Amino acid sequence: MPEEMDLVELRRQFHQYPEPGWCEFLTTVSIVEELERLGVDEIHVGPDALETTERLGVPDEEELSQWFEKAKSETDRMDILTHIEGGNTGAVAVVDRGEGPTIGLRVDIDALPIEESRDSKHTPAAKGFRSNNVGFMHACGHDAHITFGLGTLRAVLESDFSGTFKVFFQPSEELLGGGKPMAAGPHIDDVEYLIGAHIGLDYPTGTVVAGLDGALALSRFDIIFEGESAHAGFAPNDGRNAVQALVTAANDMYGIPRHKEGSTRVNVGNIHSENPANVIAHRATANAEVRGESTELMEYMRDAVYRCLNSAADLHECTVEASLIGESIRQDCDEELVSLVSDVAESIDSTSTVLRRDNLGASEDVTYLLKAVVENGGKGTYIGIGGSNPSGHHTPTFDIDEESLSIGVSVLSQTALELLS
Repeated sequence: MPEEMDLVELRRQFHQYPEPGWCEFLTTVSIVEELERLGVDEIHVGPDALETTERLGVPDEEELSQWFEKAKSETDRMDILTHIEGGNTGAVAVVDRGEGPTIGLRVDIDALPIEESRDSKHTPAAKGFRSNNVGFMHACGHDAHITFGLGTLRAVLESDFSGTFKVFFQPSEELLGGGKPMAAGPHIDDVEYLIGAHIGLDYPTGTVVAGLDGALALSRFDIIFEGESAHAGFAPNDGRNAVQALVTAANDMYGIPRHKEGSTRVNVGNIHSENPANVIAHRATANAEVRGESTELMEYMRDAVYRCLNSAADLHECTVEASLIGESIRQDCDEELVSLVSDVAESIDSTSTVLRRDNLGASEDVTYLLKAVVENGGKGTYIGIGGSNPSGHHTPTFDIDEESLSIGVSVLSQTALELLS
């Protein structure tokens, strides 16, 4: 197993170069280089790792190009960069030791558009590994997740087993755009057991949750209303007001009846129009998302939102387009794996508290991979690794207790090896 300092240095390396979903060019290169150093049998990158036609929320060419050029300035591995150009990031590592079960581990690799704190009390700032990418940071622990994946691979490689171990380094979790294409890719079909993990979640270091359930199903989309401009004073009747249509739709969306079967959510954000006050708006845009306690409840909210959008467009004689940019489903953990992870965690000296199950309460697209494995007759679980995060996730001061890195690798590698045995 890797020494703890190796894991800390690895995590800090990834922490300094956060990249958003589908722009994880340097991150993917760095992962592949680590896999090469480990001597991994098979490394599948980008289009060979996932089904690119299923990607959601891919940025426009200008944004992709900016991140690609930035990565080019940091590495000479054009053999890898050329293969993942255009937002085809991510990788799958495969260790094949002959006949036996196939075990998968999924970790996510993207970051968030948040400016990292410079406060001297913030450890990355104090110890010199704060984000080098202005306006972006690993504010949800995905740098630690990458480290989990690489550390677990090393531990498995150093062990005797018969079977196959795969690690899915998934892009674009924060956009909920990467789980679906990775689940549709060529490497999930033979996986019999899948484990995933998340660090932090307000659990203290030493706590392990064997099964995180209750991930809210989510659908997120961009909205564009198109109308016709006119002089707001002289001839307002000649216009078709896109802002009025959008405001009507947003108001109606918040009024969607909640469902008796469980919790639902709706929210509208990033409302924008460039029209001045004296011009009837010809265009207005927004983002919106819906969530549900089950996939069916999310779909109920999503369908209702589409009705609100179309009705508002008809009322105000505008057109509307809604483009799906991210989606996740609900898939809960299998009891057999929850029991196994609980037993493994209990046997590790550095764990202090083991919870069999707890409620995640957020949205996660690892559920697509879990569902794919279950539909093929396999089983899966999503594990929580406590990290004593000093502030909440998705905040400028998010950080982890780095002692949690070795705990996570121990839990994940020993679980994988138990399944491979």
